[in-house]
Amino acid sequence: MVDREKIQIDLAKLLNGGRLLRLTEPQSGLVLEKKLAPADAVVRQKEKLLRAFEAALARVELNAA
Repeated sequence: MVDREKIQIDLAKLLNGGRLLRLTEPQSGLVLEKKLAPADAVVRQKEKLLRAFEAALARVELNAA
């Protein structure tokens, strides 16, 4: 089962002024990065990326079982 508490979330500012959202799960080593759209709310983009990341983690867990 995916534990949201273990997912590390980093928001980095790029040299060109853009922002990058990085999600990492230390145990599996899975990392997902996405450049954020400046016109959209960060919270919505973060939740959308988090759902995709959790789905990918669930697939990794299924394949490992």
